[in-house]
Amino acid sequence: MSRRPEKAEAKLQHHIKRFLFDEAGATAIEYGLIAAGIALAIIAAVNGLGTTLNSQFTSINSSLK
Repeated sequence: MSRRPEKAEAKLQHHIKRFLFDEAGATAIEYGLIAAGIALAIIAAVNGLGTTLNSQFTSINSSLK
């Protein structure tokens, strides 16, 4: 009998273990979540600022009439 199937099986197990313990994808997902959180904070700030500016411009428009 040849030992090749055992070598192939050991090689496959090695690749599976390496895949399961690889954290590179998790790091990319974490950076994506951080970017999404920052984007939400910016959107909330701009939305609040937009409401305030709209009130100011409405006030200025009323005083000009």
